[in-house]
Parts: sequence; C-alpha cells; structure tokens
Amino acid sequence: MQVNLEFYKVFLKAAETGSLTKAAAELHMTQPSVSYAISQLEKSTSLILFQRLSKGVRLTSEGQLLYESLSKAFQYLELAEQQIHSLKEHKIGSIHIGSTGGIIKNMLMPGLDEFRHHYPGIRIKLLQAQTNEIIAHVEQNKLDIGFVYLPIKAPNLSMRPLKSMENGFVVGEKFKHLAAAPLTIEQLLEIPLLLLSSGSTTRIFLERWFADHGHQISADIELNSIDRLVDFAKRGYGAAFVSTSFVEKELERGELFVANTRDQIPAQELGMITRKNKTPLIHSFTEMLSTLFQSS
Repeated sequence: MQVNLEFYKVFLKAAETGSLTKAAAELHMTQPSVSYAISQLEKSTSLILFQRLSKGVRLTSEGQLLYESLSKAFQYLELAEQQIHSLKEHKIGSIHIGSTGGIIKNMLMPGLDEFRHHYPGIRIKLLQAQTNEIIAHVEQNKLDIGFVYLPIKAPNLSMRPLKSMENGFVVGEKFKHLAAAPLTIEQLLEIPLLLLSSGSTTRIFLERWFADHGHQISADIELNSIDRLVDFAKRGYGAAFVSTSFVEKELERGELFVANTRDQIPAQELGMITRKNKTPLIHSFTEMLSTLFQSS
C-alpha cells in the first residue's frame, strides 16, 4: 500500500484539532481538500479513521492506532530534518585529522582553536602518526585531513601547500660557539646529532641532503618527538635538526642558537591533504586553515 505523505500530514492535523475546518486553516488548505485527503486515506487503508460528528471529528480505535504510529514516525522525520539543517550549518558533525607531533603543537593547534571557536558543536578527532600512515588513512577514508610535508606520491588525493618551513640545526649554551660562523658539513658531522626517528619524512629529507653532498649520517640521539630533541639540545647533548619556526621562543630567550651551514638546507613545504570529494564541513575547515596559515 502506497499512500501520499501529504495525506498523513492532513490526517495528523485533523486528529490533533478534532476538526476538518481547523485542520484546513492551519494547513492553509480548503476544507474540501482536507475532506478529500481523509477519504482517500481511508479508501487506501480500508479503514474508518474518523467518526463524523455534528461539530468536528473524532478518531476511531483504528484511527487512534494509526495516529500513535504516525506521530512517532513524524517526530523522527522532524528530528532527521533538524539534524540535516544542523549538518549544513556545521552545528554538529566530526572531523578526523592526522598529523605529525611537531606540526600539531606548533602549527595546527592555533587553527584548531579558531575552528572550534566558530563551530563548537563539531567534534575534532586527532591522530598523531608518520606521513605514510597519514596518507594511507586519508586514502582509506579513515581520516578526513592530513598535515604532512610535501611533495608526496598520492595521485588520488588533493594537496594544498600551506607554509614553507625553514630547517636548521639548533644547539644549546654548550655549543653556542658553533653559531658564530657557518659550518661546513665536515664540521657539522663532528657534532653529536639529535634527529627524528629513522623513516620519518624529516629524517629522510635530511639524509637525502647529506647524501647529495656525499655524506651519510647517523644519529647520536634518535627520538620521535621534536620537543624531546629540543630538550636534549638545550642540555648540551648536541645539535638538533628542527624547523626553526618550532623553536622561535627558545631562540628569542637565548636557550637555543642556530648553527648555520655553509651549504644552505632547503625549506620543507608543509601541506594539507584531503580526498578530492570533500564534504562542505571539510571544505570550510580547510579554507579556514589555509587563510590562517597565509596570515601567519
């Protein structure tokens, strides 16, 4: 049995008002149109839904059962419509983000704070992982957005450059004298090196740079946290390779010093990756992040 949804709406309004005339007025219909809808509904269901009274109508027992079921159904429908509206207005929903630790703390947090201020109902889920894992999760629809260093090989994803990140070696007070003049690669290799874990994008980037100049490197201290590398550098354990924008405060306070190299180390391009068919929510988030990075 297939019934016009509008007939159900008319039925509910007639049941609630107890009057076809009042139902017609509230629905902005004519009274004959309401009578026709009720008669068609009764015909299609083979039920008598209303008792016609001298003044108004009253539900039959069958009509009462239908009314109770339809009331619940339309409540769910109304809730669904409200949720759709909330989704369109970004009042509810979630965003799954992947990033490396250094990017999260130093670059991503301000953007997340800004987005949460504008859209407090959006739940933000954040995964810290290495670049390869982030790329795979975005491709597999486990993450909506990934923050990684470009370039990467992922033809099925959209990539947007965000910011050029200057890299360098930083040292603490013990090795402060190394900041007096640019170092040769040979001089740099005489210093204990504090590096991110093997296999990380930044580590691979640095290894390639040394290889381009005919050298291989090994880490004296190898960690998966930029914060810990910086801690060891400040304590005089050697030179930590980091994005210098991550340690601006420590440089300003004189806790760290940049040990420049004669051969300039290239910058890395921080980028944002998404699937090509972005939802409106993800589009809004990426546009806000892009604007914030451009202004920083």
